[in-house]
Amino acid sequence: MTTRDVHGRDLRYFLAVAEELHFTRAAERLYVSQPALSKQIRALERQLGAPLFDRDRQGVRLTAVGAALLPHARAVLAAWAEADAAVRAARAATGATLVVGMSTSPGRGGLLPAIRSRFTENHPAARTRLRQVGWEDPTAGLADGASDVAFVWLPLAGPERFRWVVVATEPRLVALPESHPLAARESLDFAELLDEPFLALPDTGPELRDYWLASDARGGRPAVVGAEIASADETYEALVGGLGICLVATGNAPLLTRGGVVTRPVRGVTPSRLVLAWRADDTRELVRDYARAAAAVAGRADAGTGPRTPL
Repeated sequence: MTTRDVHGRDLRYFLAVAEELHFTRAAERLYVSQPALSKQIRALERQLGAPLFDRDRQGVRLTAVGAALLPHARAVLAAWAEADAAVRAARAATGATLVVGMSTSPGRGGLLPAIRSRFTENHPAARTRLRQVGWEDPTAGLADGASDVAFVWLPLAGPERFRWVVVATEPRLVALPESHPLAARESLDFAELLDEPFLALPDTGPELRDYWLASDARGGRPAVVGAEIASADETYEALVGGLGICLVATGNAPLLTRGGVVTRPVRGVTPSRLVLAWRADDTRELVRDYARAAAAVAGRADAGTGPRTPL
């Protein structure tokens, strides 16, 4: 491996630890879990072939290799920030394209076409570009600026950074292999599932991972994780492979019930909320009008927005 393989996220994670000299504080600054940050730093060290930090009871210190990398990491990230600002300015100048991020298609009875139709009534020259983002990023591109707006699930990490409008509130179902002993039941109590292995989202989004494991309904008992999943296809394969069960929003059930998998109503867990979100500091009218269109289509013209932000 060479430094050519290092990505911007790796450098952002390294820089946060180098500046904080504390993994927990750096993780809070980055809105990621501490284990996920440590894992990423170890992966970067393997790529570079040398440790970047000395870790002991006294704390965290840069190694000679880490100290050598630090000024260059700052320079690369500063240059990228300038490039990102230039791209944003050029995009704003054309005023034409809105990037809509999503981890899975919103579906739900034509929600996306309806929003696009209402949006283009006010912005006939504007274009919307859909961007599929892996489940490793629970913000679907909002956090790093790759998406202007995004369809995401609550809860969001660092909610003060975002605003949103709820576009769907749906019961959570439990998905399980049709061969599972509980699959014959018409409905289930979540308490009956506490000892079952669950499929878990990537740990890069700990709040959302905990939500879909229903950690708040477990009475302090940790979930048994059978496997991690990062896409609908991975989830389906893990289900039919008997690696675990999972909770799924009602509107997403068709993504999993393709054969060999069934869903059942489950009592004792809160409904899921799909939202159209945007960055709190993004005040462009194009963004706000797309949010207004989403609110109108969802029948929430004056409700369901993120904190302190009227549409």
